[in-house]
Amino acid sequence: MKLSVPGVRRIPAIRAIPTISARVALPVGLALAGLLATTAPSATAAPVASPRPAQSAPAAVLAAPDIPLANVKAHLTQLSSIAAANGGNRAHGRPGYLASVNYVKGKLDAAGFTTTVQQFTSSGATGYNLIADWPGGDPNQVIMSGSHLDSVTSGAGMNDNGSGSSAILETALAVSRAQLQPAKHLRFAWWGAEELGLVGSRYYVTNLPTADRAKISGYLNFDMIGSPNPGYFVYDDDPTIEQTFKDYYAGLGVPTEIETEGDGRSDHAPFANVGVPVGGLFSGADYTKTAAQAQKWGGTSGQAFDRCYHSSCDTTANINDTALDRNSDAVAYAVWTLSAATVPPPTGTVFETLTDVTIPDNGAAITSSLNVTGIAGNAPPTLRVGVDIKHTWRGDVVIDLIGPSGTAYRLKNSSGSDSADNVIATYTVNASSEVASGLWRLRVQDVAAQDTGYIDSWRLTF
Repeated sequence: MKLSVPGVRRIPAIRAIPTISARVALPVGLALAGLLATTAPSATAAPVASPRPAQSAPAAVLAAPDIPLANVKAHLTQLSSIAAANGGNRAHGRPGYLASVNYVKGKLDAAGFTTTVQQFTSSGATGYNLIADWPGGDPNQVIMSGSHLDSVTSGAGMNDNGSGSSAILETALAVSRAQLQPAKHLRFAWWGAEELGLVGSRYYVTNLPTADRAKISGYLNFDMIGSPNPGYFVYDDDPTIEQTFKDYYAGLGVPTEIETEGDGRSDHAPFANVGVPVGGLFSGADYTKTAAQAQKWGGTSGQAFDRCYHSSCDTTANINDTALDRNSDAVAYAVWTLSAATVPPPTGTVFETLTDVTIPDNGAAITSSLNVTGIAGNAPPTLRVGVDIKHTWRGDVVIDLIGPSGTAYRLKNSSGSDSADNVIATYTVNASSEVASGLWRLRVQDVAAQDTGYIDSWRLTF
């Protein structure tokens, strides 16, 4: 964390037969509202098409995952090793900083991010910003999270700012593991030369076209979030971002305070100065923890939040695990919440139609349609087809599943000896050659006289 930056602006279910309806059955916990539609039936016995195709499960807004503390600390260990192998620090213009950039970039590239290394010059040395974009989301609404990756020359910089850098790295990797599909575009950044006066972040903002600045819906900054004698401070800049962090900590029963110690001292300042909404978290630097703060947060009053601030003792031993764990989870909570993070329907999603279709006695085959959307790739080799057909002589009934390609998969043949009523069964079909998303049809034919029935419902489970 930089010592001071002047000129920062604060931003301050009964059914008549036949009825017509269509629905989607969702996994437990997903809302069903708005997915059921009904209309009056035709009086004819001919097949009746649903006025509204069955819909796929909508993408579900997810709760943020728990960020494993062990993973965050593993990144810290790697950054510590990099410092140890490069003169004991990861400062701007030193080999330890570039090695830190390469470590983070390698993790992100492997996880599917699009990474960009931005070069700048400061104090006669080349500096680097690392920018990582997650595919998808509205490019006109960007949620950006950032931390400075450089240390001072006097130490490895594990709390300042390996802590923030490691937390947003693991959050980014959690985005990849979840294959998140956020409504807003996600961008992560690791800044260079923060300790020389916010040089890297200023360079990024200055060189960002005005139109692109306007696309950043919020910039979240994480600088020193594992202080050994921690406090829980929230930036009081953008009200929405501020409340998001407060909500997270309220859920833990942990009180917060407005961050004043480091206001304007870190990489949110260049963004705030051009009108980008900003927010962030901070666990304290060289200021002294008061008795009141020790009473509500624990720790030692009369002692600095971080006694090793900008010192050689800012090692991996200079980290409070509880603070790092809580703040890392808060990073993910904010990213998930502010981007309205969603995922596609999970495996096991059921697509079902309740559209009743009359089966003519000893007549032509009829079909019932089901539109599947939102399922990537091909159908599974064990596609489950659930059928509920009401009929007075099931032996008359022949049933086929028709895939999006037009291929027919026989589910049931007719049988003169099968004299029971109704066909209520689940069949398994190897439909792996079919694209999953598309129009699927159930084709049913009555091949003998004197008995009638109708399709009550049918479903596909992916």
